[in-house]
Amino acid sequence: MSVTAEPKPKHKDRRLNIRASEAEKIVLEQAAAASHVGLSQFLLQAALRSAEEVLADQTRFAVPADAWAEFTAMLDRPARVIPALREAAARPSPFA
Repeated sequence: MSVTAEPKPKHKDRRLNIRASEAEKIVLEQAAAASHVGLSQFLLQAALRSAEEVLADQTRFAVPADAWAEFTAMLDRPARVIPALREAAARPSPFA
């Protein structure tokens, strides 16, 4: 039986700098201490959680199971013609 070691985390070679008031820094330091991690790790974890939430809100959505069939049926329907949209698409682009 062989045991494989977990891959080492990639070297962190990029630096991020932020500015904070003294009061903000104190709160962040207290929260990091309460989480039993260093300030840098605390800030990185919090920033990554926030970034993932922002990106998820823009790239994913949830459809309840009971609405899934209706949702996929709407996607499968032929597109309807919208005259104003057809006219707008027929005009030359102002960026061309």
